[in-house]
Amino acid sequence: MNKVYKNADEAIADIKDGMTLMLGGFGLCGIPENCIAALLKKGVKELTCISNNAGVDDFGLGLLLKTRQIKKMMSSYVGENAEFERQFLQGELQVDLVPQGTLATRIAMAGLGIPAFFTAAGYGTEVAAGKEVREFNGKMYLMEMALPADFSIVKAWKGDTLGNLVFRKTTRNYSVPMAKAGNITIAEVEHLVQPGEIDPDQVHVPGIYVHRIFEGKNYEKRIERRTITI
Repeated sequence: MNKVYKNADEAIADIKDGMTLMLGGFGLCGIPENCIAALLKKGVKELTCISNNAGVDDFGLGLLLKTRQIKKMMSSYVGENAEFERQFLQGELQVDLVPQGTLATRIAMAGLGIPAFFTAAGYGTEVAAGKEVREFNGKMYLMEMALPADFSIVKAWKGDTLGNLVFRKTTRNYSVPMAKAGNITIAEVEHLVQPGEIDPDQVHVPGIYVHRIFEGKNYEKRIERRTITI
């Protein structure tokens, strides 16, 4: 099976209106920049996007929000995006804010084939609305459902033509479980190499989870909020 695609346009060509997408990275770190640009150009709309955050106004998922291609966001942090705030307050965007640990676990459970789990996070808050509650050892827990997607889209530092992926530092946190949770996983990489060029001990996502891979280009690698000490 040939997993190698020429570019992002080819890799996302069959993503259709109304689909659910997971997009890896943390903040603006390690986001699949090429695939987001391809989705913007393709004009696919009514998307449900699962991501740690919603980008910023002129970068990341903020680009798709600006063009109204996203119908619903499922995230844990959205504080840097003014357009997200405007659409949400005007009732133009559906939003499901999920505690960060719960979001990560819901994604991981989808990859493991576990349909639901119990967590204490969110009990007694608006997060608990409509959810099953059970008591374990004198403590109350919410039942949270696993979170699958039609496509998982991640960006790795290096990958081989069999789909084995290596991430760098912070970029691993959401991308690794997301790569295992989608029906189809697309990986864009900075460096595409041949099988055997990656030390097996360095592989973070085995190729069995990855269906499509391509070497990206022109990465900006922005920092969401730069801080300095004077």
